Amino acid sequence: MGLTNNDIFKKLRVAHKLRDTDIVEICGLVDFKVSKSELNAFFRNENHAKYVECGDQILRNFLNGLVIHLRGPMPKKGEKAPENDQRK
Repeated sequence: MGLTNNDIFKKLRVAHKLRDTDIVEICGLVDFKVSKSELNAFFRNENHAKYVECGDQILRNFLNGLVIHLRGPMPKKGEKAPENDQRK
């Protein structure tokens, strides 16, 4: 069996060293509301009574927010993207 959305969410959380408050803020960047208690249910063991499967919508919104968090917001059409000298 492959990775579940919960597994992907857990791995991203660990890889980026994110806390619950960070994830709530990241989801807020795309106007998606999620509570700390909902997040805790996603990160529980599958055998736990309060475990909840992470749906595609939740993971998609988190990933979209993570892109904004890491790269910054997309420039509006017609505007030039700011140059980033750190990549040179």
